[in-house]
Amino acid sequence: MLQRPIRVLVVDDSAVVRRLVSDALRADPDIEVVGTAVDPYAARDKIQELNPDVLTLDLEMPRMDGLTFLRILMEQRPLPVIIMSSLTQRGSTQALEALRLGAFDVLAKPGGPYSFGDLGPQLIGRIKASVGARIRSRVTPPPAPPPQRRPFTSLTAARQVILLGASTGGTEALREVLTHLPKGLPGIAVVQHIPPVFSKAFADRLCQQCDFEVREAKDGDRLDPGLALIAPGNFHMLLRWQSDHYQVRLSDGPQIWHQRPAVDLLFKSAVECGAAPHAVAGVLTGMGKDGAEGLLRLRQAGATTFAQDEATSVVYGMPKAAFENGGAQQQIPLNRAAEFIIHHHETPARATHLAHAHQP
Repeated sequence: MLQRPIRVLVVDDSAVVRRLVSDALRADPDIEVVGTAVDPYAARDKIQELNPDVLTLDLEMPRMDGLTFLRILMEQRPLPVIIMSSLTQRGSTQALEALRLGAFDVLAKPGGPYSFGDLGPQLIGRIKASVGARIRSRVTPPPAPPPQRRPFTSLTAARQVILLGASTGGTEALREVLTHLPKGLPGIAVVQHIPPVFSKAFADRLCQQCDFEVREAKDGDRLDPGLALIAPGNFHMLLRWQSDHYQVRLSDGPQIWHQRPAVDLLFKSAVECGAAPHAVAGVLTGMGKDGAEGLLRLRQAGATTFAQDEATSVVYGMPKAAFENGGAQQQIPLNRAAEFIIHHHETPARATHLAHAHQP
């Protein structure tokens, strides 16, 4: 963490949003709003003049759109960028592209002068977390679909299940894992901390890239082999066993670790419905501690568990908590997570060997 206040530049064409964001950030003594900019051209000049540590960035602006500006920025002067995006399908698609290009995180943009709500504390938390994060430029073209993978042919018991949780940096981490999994694996339940609407766009994009169906979960959905369900933003996702299959239950109950959906609730529900001995579960990159408690309970009940390692995590918060409390049996580099999951369902001993072989 910096010894001086974190210098933030607010970039948005709306004077109302610039004021709301600036006022919220100035309430924290560890953050200094060094300036604001109405469009990318003004932002470019302010970056050179003020040398900010972090940017907040609107995506729909005059003269140059936010995605174009972000692409140039991450190529020429990479720094943490928090995206402020509208809660629309178009805004969600743009936000996911921004994350692919290297933005640190995305927050839903307030819809009017009186709708700022609890966005201020969320933004402050992300700005502070971004200072120590691994910011990598991702200006390469969108990845080509992975090579055609041989379908998983082992008999998949209905009780088997794959459970994944992630937060900051997780949309790209989950893409890396899921696009390298073959057809025919057990059902996959995913909790990614993500705003409403964005989760459907995220699931739709993954469905285009994966060898199996991926969609946003609905209450009562069956979690069958060959299907991945993404928890919808603002709803917890839990599993229960119904006769011969897993069923998803959605809940708008209280936030856990300031999150809804929460990874911990998914993991604990899997324990309660007897899934643990048949599960492989992992915690990927993210700030905070969500998932650590639930992963520990899964491990204690017989699950195979892992956490993403520090070297490949954008934010080594959730994986660190899950490893330090004993919830994660192993730490796995991101590019080995899919292989670990596949081999766990072929031979658990082989999966354990892979994890040991790739310790940092």
